[in-house]
Amino acid sequence: MSPRSGTSRIARFRTSRMRVTAVPTRAAERPVRRSTIPIRRIEVPAPLRELGSVRRYWDAKAQTWIVQVLPGELYVSAVDEMITTVLGSCVSTCIRDPHRKVGGVNHFMLPHAPRTGADPGAAARYGLYALEKLINQVLDGGGRRGDLEVKMFGGGRVISGAGDIGAANIAFVRRFLEQDRLALTAEDVGGQFARRLRYWPLTGRVQVKRMPMALAARVVDAEQRIAERLIPTSGPIEIF
Repeated sequence: MSPRSGTSRIARFRTSRMRVTAVPTRAAERPVRRSTIPIRRIEVPAPLRELGSVRRYWDAKAQTWIVQVLPGELYVSAVDEMITTVLGSCVSTCIRDPHRKVGGVNHFMLPHAPRTGADPGAAARYGLYALEKLINQVLDGGGRRGDLEVKMFGGGRVISGAGDIGAANIAFVRRFLEQDRLALTAEDVGGQFARRLRYWPLTGRVQVKRMPMALAARVVDAEQRIAERLIPTSGPIEIF
């Protein structure tokens, strides 16, 4: 406090826009008041590359941007944001270069595209394409194959009367990684429930929420509708 002015200064930081006021030490004094109004701008980070239309929204509670990935899509990023998807019999792989901080998520429904006839679904709905494309985009973003870490989620047995599609998806990923000599560092697969996945490509953090089928009915219905149009062929994890 300054003995001459009779006012106390407010600790402040400089911004391009501010209002100046002072706090009176006595009620009778009405000097000019000094205060600062910090300006915060929220900007949408640009992804490295993407397939499909990106659904990104700001989560005020989590204080982060969230990107939603649907069946047949994949997304790669090198910024501080969360990627989320919901899995029934589908499988998602999270592939990341932890040294260069670039990674992404895919969401596929079947291991292989049909060998004959027109493919009624997008290519990324099939595991072979989804894995190869995701790896290539991580490498395009600066990653190195020898440093990639892979995590796998989903593959639940949730669609009745269609065989165990989830088990086939899981087995395919294991064969693919073995042939490409890539290590699987974490997984949460199988079982008779759906999963909600949250993944942070910048840090590799993962959250998985297992959902009873009664709560995952919409997930199963959506996968069933898509599956009917397709031709089937033969680390640290947080549970929240």
